[in-house]
Formats: sequence, C-alpha cells, structure tokens
Amino acid sequence: MTPLHTEVAIIGAGLVGASAALALRRAGVATALIDSGASGARASGVNFGGVRRQGRSIEQLYLAQRAHGIWARLPELIGTSAEYVRSGHLKLARTAADLDKLCAYRDKVRDFDLGLEIIEGAELRRRYPALSPDIVGGSLCPEDGQANPRLVAPAFALAAARAGASVLEHCAIAHADTQGGDFLLTAADGRRIRAATVINAAGAWGAAVAGWFGDHLPLQVKYPTMLVTEPLTPQIGVSLGVEGGGFYARQVARGNIVMGGGYGTALPGDRSRPGRAALAGLGLAAPAVLPALACASVIRCWSGIEGYFADKNPVIGFSPRVPRLLHAFGFSGGGFQIAPAVGEVIAEMATGRGGLMMAERYSASRWEAAG
Repeated sequence: MTPLHTEVAIIGAGLVGASAALALRRAGVATALIDSGASGARASGVNFGGVRRQGRSIEQLYLAQRAHGIWARLPELIGTSAEYVRSGHLKLARTAADLDKLCAYRDKVRDFDLGLEIIEGAELRRRYPALSPDIVGGSLCPEDGQANPRLVAPAFALAAARAGASVLEHCAIAHADTQGGDFLLTAADGRRIRAATVINAAGAWGAAVAGWFGDHLPLQVKYPTMLVTEPLTPQIGVSLGVEGGGFYARQVARGNIVMGGGYGTALPGDRSRPGRAALAGLGLAAPAVLPALACASVIRCWSGIEGYFADKNPVIGFSPRVPRLLHAFGFSGGGFQIAPAVGEVIAEMATGRGGLMMAERYSASRWEAAG
C-alpha cells in the first residue's frame, strides 16, 4: 500500500489535534489528522464543557487568554458557535478560608485582566438566590463560560478537512518508525502515513505514543465522572466551580444541569464507567450547593478518559530525543478551554514560526531536570 505523504501528521483528532490541523492548513501546510476512532469522541467530546480561565496557573493563563479570543471567533473559524456562551464562571467558597484564597488568587492574576469580582453575603444571595445559604461567597469571572463539547472538536476537524487536511478516522496507529529522515506511521489496517513532522496529541494515550520514540513520561490516567439531570426551571446562569475542587456544574439552555466530580473506573477496550463513590459524592455535594437538586432526576451519567500529570500542566513541546516530534497531551482535566490556543501554538512550533510562554513548565524534560 502506497503511503500517504504529508508534511505534518497529527496523532489524535481531539480538540488539540483538530485545532492544530486547522491552523496548519490555514498556513498552507500539508496535514494529516489521524484518530483511532471518530474525531472528538474521547475526552474532547465527553468533558464537562466548562470554558474557564479562572483558577488556572500563571503559565496556563497566557494560553487561556489567547484561547479566549479564539472561542469568540468560532462561527467564522469552524462554522458554528458550538453553543458557546460567555455565561460567567463563579467559583464558590464554602468557608472564610476559601474566600481568602479566592481573594489571593484575584490579586495574583490582576495583570491578566480577568475582571474577577468577589461577591459575598447579601449581594451573593441577591444575585444567586438558588445557591445554598451555607455558601460564604464566590469569585465571578464574567467573561468565562461554557460550550457543548460534543460539537466543538468535530467542527474543528470538519473545518480542517474543508481547508484541505486529510482526516483519517478509525485509523489506529500500531507502529511508528523513522525512515530516511521522515516518520513512517503504520495503522492496524495497513494504511501508512509518511510525514516530516509528527504531533502527538493522543490525550490519555499520549504517553504510550511518546514511549514509541523513547520519551517515557509519568502520565496517570483517570476517569472523570459526570451526570446530567432532567430539565429544571432556571437555577443558575453561570458555570459553577468550588474552591478546592470536587464539584462543578452548569445549566444549559434546555434547563438540564450538567455536573461532575470524582472519578470512575476503567473497562476493557479503552472504555470507562462512572464511579459509584463519585456518584454518591455528587448526590451529597449537589444539593449542598444548589438545594433544588435534592429532588432532581438524573437522566444520564458517564465517564471520560483523561491523562494527568502531577503538576497539572500538560506536556507541550518538542521531544528531547527525536527531532520534529512534538507532544501536546496530559491536560489534567483542564484542557477544553485552552485547547484551541494550544493547537495554534503547536502549529507555529511545527513550522518554526513561534514558541510558548514559560515553555519550561511544559517541557517533556522537566522531570529529568527535577531528578
């Protein structure tokens, strides 16, 4: 079988890979976008759907600010808004100590102009009467928001295809080698792709792909648990998080409340299921934040498969061992908002046109340096 020749081959057609493919095609670079399943069907398509900058580390805020502008241009970029709305993101404090942490974060990131507003007491009750009276206060980022994850990555992949990318779905790469200075990727069904540059955007499988090339990275795989309720009367217009983590929620236009917290378990065949303990925890946490949820019916629950690094930062950048191999994975449950910016950045890196702010925080060599 004659190999498909391309300049850049991207392994993983989630939101990072698909946005990189679109950016590369907009720059006129021959690109193949490859996935073992359907575009956006893994973590990119089953995550919570929060599009937030608030709560991110300084190094991630550079990417988050760039992504913020991209999300606003989705209709012109990919032909759909993907139900993206700047509803606001409210991070809740359950104690005075939590509120102090939110205030400290606001001060720490003041230069990024997130517009964070601390709300507490009677003002919180007035603006968000559906919240439990036990909530002490919160930090509002008014221009953060939410989107439908089932729509975003497939739309980026489709836009990349319209721009001329070769999109190879259900193409599981089984073997990778170098040949004559290029990469040669061979799929389980015999298809072959030859490329000068490879981008590893394989998500929870990114460490396995990196291992093919001798890059051994300490990725941990987890299975976030989420659920959605029946449609309810309007409860909360903003996307919710909680200081210290463990619970997040948003209400969509149809009235359903999507929420998550805790982790599930692995199943054979690269699948996962929600965790019983996580679902029980959500049953307690949800009404403690929004009392109306105490009587809401759950219509569906699910779990995704995501890769995590201990420092919560992904690996973004070139392999320390293999020239022209770029890694972009391990977003630790927080990749949805920044992914479009990461795609643009790695497209620029692949073509020698740009770099990454605070790149050492994302380096694939950072654990070697620590050792």
